[in-house]
Amino acid sequence: MKLRIIFILLFMQHSIDYWLWTDLIAPESERLLKNVVRVHRQEEADLFYIPIFTTISFFLMEKQQCKALYREALKWVTDQPAWKRSEGRDHILPVHHPWSFKSVRRYMKNAIWLLPDMDSTGNWYKPGQVSLEKDLILPYVPNVHLCDPKCLSESETNRKTLLFFRGRLKRNAGGKIRSKLGAELSGAEGVQIEEGTAGEAGKEAAQDGMRKSIFCLSPAGDTPSSARLFDAIVSGCIPVIVSDELELPFEGILDYRKIALFVSSSDAVQPGWLLTFLRSISPSQIREMRTNLAKMAGKLVNIKLHTRRSQRVVKESRSLCTCDCRRANLTSPGGEGI
Repeated sequence: MKLRIIFILLFMQHSIDYWLWTDLIAPESERLLKNVVRVHRQEEADLFYIPIFTTISFFLMEKQQCKALYREALKWVTDQPAWKRSEGRDHILPVHHPWSFKSVRRYMKNAIWLLPDMDSTGNWYKPGQVSLEKDLILPYVPNVHLCDPKCLSESETNRKTLLFFRGRLKRNAGGKIRSKLGAELSGAEGVQIEEGTAGEAGKEAAQDGMRKSIFCLSPAGDTPSSARLFDAIVSGCIPVIVSDELELPFEGILDYRKIALFVSSSDAVQPGWLLTFLRSISPSQIREMRTNLAKMAGKLVNIKLHTRRSQRVVKESRSLCTCDCRRANLTSPGGEGI
């Protein structure tokens, strides 16, 4: 049962490593990342991917009964000549869940981390662990289905709600802005603010609400980022981002100003300010942003975009399920690169 729950979670928000892994171990004829060449000798590799799922790291490997395995696996990686030659600087480690790898991060800080955000607030990562110079920010996997061109066209006349939000209103750290926004916006004309619920019913309610709304509120969660941003993008709903410390995926090639509105937290909580601002956006601006959203959504659901900037490879899969998998895990060859 525990293993089944873990794999269900892999298909949720922090599952970018699952999609990377699926592509990397696929037969060459089926792989999407065609420009990556896999090698089988460490000295031939430029980059090394450390194959582990961050959700498993948090939900299983940080538990006391598995910490011995965790430490032994870490020692195996860091004892390799490939690690020693660069002190891990050419190794790639998925850290897409903000609580993953907490007990071993200090040993892996030189590696290239795949992150949901930088979190410069210091609430989740300690100073010196993450930086834009070495790490990559990857998008969350959307929790709702893509609203394709036919869906976008049909939903055009149904977008009667000015601003929509469905999710948890009480969060930690920077996410405390949610409760303030909820208090400010609840009951306002044209606004739909709902406390989110888990499961398929909650997912369907969120999807339905986003497809009926012009703007979708995307405040910070426990970290500056939130999967809600990408849910809004694939739903054709213009994101209104209220997260002062947010760093975005692929910002070097994507101009988010064309598809989203950025609002400071101090402005957003002023009485009446946010709704006045949204009502000032002209219909022509809304149409242009929605057209850009349609283009962006197609990219975000394309796994090739998820993997394009990373270009890491591995030789074969390692099964990491329970502490009983010990021998199978530790005898597998290391990740190998391009």
